[in-house]
Amino acid sequence: MVTTRADANQLAFERLTASEPVLRDIRPADDVLPGMTAAMILTSGVTMPWNEYTGGQREAIIGGALFEGLAADREEAIHRLDSGEIRVKGCQDHGCVGSLAGIYTASMPVFVVENRTFGNPGYCNLYEGTNPRRLNYGVYDEGVRDRLMFIQEVVAPIISDALRASEGIPLKPLMKRALHMGDELHSRNTAASLLFMNELFPLLLTADTKRQEAVKQTLEAITADHYFFLRLSMAAAKASADGAHGIHGSSMVTAMAFNCRGFSIRVSGLGDEWFPGPHASVQAKLFDGHSEDEITWMGGESPIIETIGAGAFAQAAAFPLQQYQGGTPQAMVERNLELYDITLGENPDFHIPYLGYRGTPTGIDIFRVLETGILPSMDIGIAGRDGGQIGAGIVRAPRKCFEVAAHAYLQRYGTQQ
Repeated sequence: MVTTRADANQLAFERLTASEPVLRDIRPADDVLPGMTAAMILTSGVTMPWNEYTGGQREAIIGGALFEGLAADREEAIHRLDSGEIRVKGCQDHGCVGSLAGIYTASMPVFVVENRTFGNPGYCNLYEGTNPRRLNYGVYDEGVRDRLMFIQEVVAPIISDALRASEGIPLKPLMKRALHMGDELHSRNTAASLLFMNELFPLLLTADTKRQEAVKQTLEAITADHYFFLRLSMAAAKASADGAHGIHGSSMVTAMAFNCRGFSIRVSGLGDEWFPGPHASVQAKLFDGHSEDEITWMGGESPIIETIGAGAFAQAAAFPLQQYQGGTPQAMVERNLELYDITLGENPDFHIPYLGYRGTPTGIDIFRVLETGILPSMDIGIAGRDGGQIGAGIVRAPRKCFEVAAHAYLQRYGTQQ
């Protein structure tokens, strides 16, 4: 029986780092996501009434309805959403995590990841491709539809068949190696994507010769811009973090998420309640032709990666990120080092070569955030108000959500000791 917050946090930290995520399959969302229905669209962040979704996140939800054939046109989609015939729910209510707007519809293929240590699952849908105009960035047109159908009809079946010929692909060994090769597993997945392809390759050699063109297209999709593994990082992180959720007395953060209205966190010892705050602060490097006044928020649950000690919590392992999101090596190291002050320990599996293979700071503690004033940082893609990706950068979680969570903790447990 856990008697102190320190004991509870130690248990939560041990469960988080002991988790072993394994990719088992790719299945349609309505086959595997708990509670998913044909007339449901999932999106990032805390579930809100449909009429509260704005901007790119609202557009992405409408696009999801059109892609799934739930409406013939935009006007009918809005009418059916207004009437409740099409329901909108938060991804994490259904065991999955969404990138940016995070749209899931019933037919979309999702990675099925199992936490082999504790038996719980984690899910994430597949990367849409290199074009900055993507559904998860609030855009839906014929080009987006074609790319989604390519994922659904070509990439997902090829990988799924390969996985079924195996006993699954353990993801943590790939993640560990990728951190030694210049990735941080959030905004940079170059090595991880190649390592994943290396695992798949022997399995694909046995494919039916009539499917060789599909195999070739799938390999090209995985390596086109080396961003494919992000969704596997997210599913692995979701399975790992959920394995550490629900520890009585723990003040460790087990999820961080955006929607178009703000930022929220979930805490291991505080059940399924989300603790909200305003939007995060952002420091971005924008693509040519874009300006800061275009930056908008349309959701995002990829910071689940930071909760397990990767992403910005491993930024000093990924100096090549300078070209993508700006900054200097010195700033990256300094930012990484300060995060040790707000976490429960050093990850026994994820290491940063530049820091002498020190374990990454892992297990954000709400009280340490408030005591130090150091806010968790995250590496994210930046969305534009007219849809599409316009850059990349570093964001800091708002202090408010940690204050709200700490108040709830004290209300429940009476003490922070």
